[in-house]
Amino acid sequence: MVEPMNWISEVVRPRIKTLFKRETPENLWIKCPDTGQMVFHKEVEQNHWVIPGSEHHLKMSATARLKMMFDEGTWIDVPLPEVAADPLKFRDEKRYADRLKEARAKTGMPDAFKIGFGRVGGLPMTIAAQEFGFMAGSLGMAGGEAFVRGAETALEKRTPYILFAASGGARMQEGILSLMQMPRTTVAVRRLNAARLPYIVVLTNPTTGGVTASYAMLGDVHLAEPGALICFAGPRVIEQTIREKLPDGFQRAEYLREHGMVDQVVHRHQLKETISRLCGLLMNVRQAPAGKPPAPPAPEPLPDAA
Repeated sequence: MVEPMNWISEVVRPRIKTLFKRETPENLWIKCPDTGQMVFHKEVEQNHWVIPGSEHHLKMSATARLKMMFDEGTWIDVPLPEVAADPLKFRDEKRYADRLKEARAKTGMPDAFKIGFGRVGGLPMTIAAQEFGFMAGSLGMAGGEAFVRGAETALEKRTPYILFAASGGARMQEGILSLMQMPRTTVAVRRLNAARLPYIVVLTNPTTGGVTASYAMLGDVHLAEPGALICFAGPRVIEQTIREKLPDGFQRAEYLREHGMVDQVVHRHQLKETISRLCGLLMNVRQAPAGKPPAPPAPEPLPDAA
C-alpha cells in the first residue's frame, strides 16, 4: 500500500518550508529554582538577575556586578598581573591548560576576578567581583594576585575595598600554590586594617571552601544576599560525615545572620545604597542629598609650630 504524500513536505520547495517554522531563542525563558515559575529572560536581566515575585537571587556575572554598583555603570578596570598558566602541568579528565582556555572563551575574562575603580553614590571605591562562571570562581594564583592588586589599589587611592565573593573554593589544579593564596590575601586585608580603610565583604551564592576560610570572612562588615550558601564544607558532605540530617536552611545567609556570622542580609536592589552608606560612615564622609556629591571629610588640624 502506498502512503499518501504530504504535499507540504514533499511538493513545496524547501525554501518555502521555512515559512511554517517558528524560531524560538533558547534563552527566552528562565525557570525559577524555587517556584518553577517561567519568566522572560530579559525581564530577569533588567531586574539584576532577581526573579520577580519569588525574589530568588540568581548568580550574577562579575561585569554585571560592577555595572550594578558603580555610578552610571562606568568604572576604570584595574589591570591584573599575569601568572604562570599551568605551573604543575596538571591533568585529570582534561589538561588544566585546556580548561583555562575553555573558561576564558566562555567568560571573556583571563581568570575568576574582575576589579574596578570608580564612584558609588559619589564616593570613590575599589570593587572586586569573583566570576563564578570561570571554573566555579575557584581561587588560584591569578585570583590571589588579583585580590592583592585590588587591595593595593585601595591603599594607593585611599578608598574602601569591596569584595563580592562567589567561589567553590581553592583551585585543585594548582595544588599547594592555590592554598598559599589564603595567607597572602589575609596579609593584604591586614594592610587595609592598618591603613584604617574599610573592607566590606558581600557573600553571594555560593561562597565556600578556602575562600570562606580566608578573605571572605575577614571583612569589617559582612553582608550577604538572600538565600546564599555560605560554608566551608557543603551540607551534603557534612550529612554524610556525621550521618545526621541538618536543620532547614543550615549554612544559608539567614541562618548565619541569626547565629552571628553575617551582619546583615541585603536584597540585591539595596546593596549599592547600603554599601555607600556604610562606607560614608566608616570613612567619616558626610552624606549629601540625592543627586549631589558627598562632602569631603574635614581636614585634620595642622600641628603646632615648633
